[in-house]
Amino acid sequence: MTSITPPEERPSADASVDMLSERGKSSAPPPGKLRGNLGAIAIIFTVLAFNAPLGVAGGFVPVVIGSGNHEGAPATFIVIAVMLVLFSVGLLAMSRFMHSCGAFYSYIVAGLGRVIGLGGAYTAIAAYTAFCCCGYAFCGLVTRGLVADAFPGSHIPWWVWALMFWVVSAALSLANINLSARILGVALVAEIGVTLIWGLRVFINGGPSGVSLHPLTPSAFFGGGSISVALLFAAMCITGFEAVAVFREEAKDPVKTVRRATYGSVVFMCGFYAFVAWAYLTGYGPDALAQAADPIGSFKASVRTYAGTVAYDAVSIMLLTSGFASVLANVNIGARYLFTLGGDGVLPRKLGKVHPKQGSPYIAAAVFATICLIGAIIIPAILGIDALTVYVDLAAIGGVCLLLLMLVTSVAVPVFFRRTNGHTASAWESKIAPALAAAALAVVFSLSVIHMPDIIGADQTVANIALAVIAFFAIAGIGNALYLRARKPDIFQRIGRQDL
Repeated sequence: MTSITPPEERPSADASVDMLSERGKSSAPPPGKLRGNLGAIAIIFTVLAFNAPLGVAGGFVPVVIGSGNHEGAPATFIVIAVMLVLFSVGLLAMSRFMHSCGAFYSYIVAGLGRVIGLGGAYTAIAAYTAFCCCGYAFCGLVTRGLVADAFPGSHIPWWVWALMFWVVSAALSLANINLSARILGVALVAEIGVTLIWGLRVFINGGPSGVSLHPLTPSAFFGGGSISVALLFAAMCITGFEAVAVFREEAKDPVKTVRRATYGSVVFMCGFYAFVAWAYLTGYGPDALAQAADPIGSFKASVRTYAGTVAYDAVSIMLLTSGFASVLANVNIGARYLFTLGGDGVLPRKLGKVHPKQGSPYIAAAVFATICLIGAIIIPAILGIDALTVYVDLAAIGGVCLLLLMLVTSVAVPVFFRRTNGHTASAWESKIAPALAAAALAVVFSLSVIHMPDIIGADQTVANIALAVIAFFAIAGIGNALYLRARKPDIFQRIGRQDL
């Protein structure tokens, strides 16, 4: 066994490189390792499922148009794609030396040390817990609406429906990851397919004013509205990016699969949302800005107009399956964070156990599901909190947490390579691209803090509470690391370990 030693405890740069170069020599996962056979397509599907593309297409893309830079929305997604590709360059260069499913947490530890790294881990857990909880609220909200339409007078609370989705997702998270990947794949093909059919029908029809390439140009990007709000909401549309690294241990060929899945997910997500924004603008023509005030309603109405009633009904149902797919992806990612911290000894070691037959982090999955049950269903049910409030507030917290994680990770990459002599990464991979990504992410993260009231649709007081929650988890992780360093140095040394 060899390991990556974080910078503050690294014996020497040359020794570190020697240890890193030993990667990949074992062909079969030893006992205690997660098992899976995921290819690039399966991981891309998991990333897209986390992202809930149909929900984003109907719920967020019109917001980028209406509250952002209007006709420049498609170009905004292209700009975000450039930022994420720059981020991916350094991330993939560093991934050649990483082997833990802790993803951004492990990268931050290797670059910036255990103290900041554990703060990142706690922030990540907060993000995925928030995303998972808001996903259950979304499923409950949509199901309640569908049932009310079919059976007028129905008064079943949203959290009852959310509980049903919790049972199914919790059970699936205990099984081998390949089963979840298959389910996610079916759901995604359906929702992406119906969205593409709608978009193509829009372009064939031409809409009120015909098809124009102007929305894809720089002049449209800078042409009007709020570029800052557009960048912020467009960046929050591309969530789930970390899932590529999280499932590294369960991939067929970690190096090739992670590279293909990373670039594939970035290109597809940004391209898909640029396509949706362009089709939305074309479909409504001059009325697009006014219609964007009702994001999901106007999106579904456009689907009915251009793709017919059958497609409209399908979208209504697929909004539900899209939400469930997102929940399932979140449960799997969150469980693997708890699994990693359990294996490190930071959390109870039982969390780091692997099911002998399924090869899944079954105890971590059960604990994470229980946390979400309490946060998403039990507490809101007792306090009478509306599903929409749960969804919006927790989605905002999760999105800002992920932006913070990506920013810190982009800083960790060049620091890692600067302290690791003899590496084979080029200057573009180890310095230039990560620095450009860090600068871009710093701008977007700053915008998220400034515009937090706009994100959650509440006043500054509520926004400050949301930001305080994010800061609490980051500080709690840092504080725990400092405690372990002072009182339990043996556990501190295991933070972010990279067992081969």
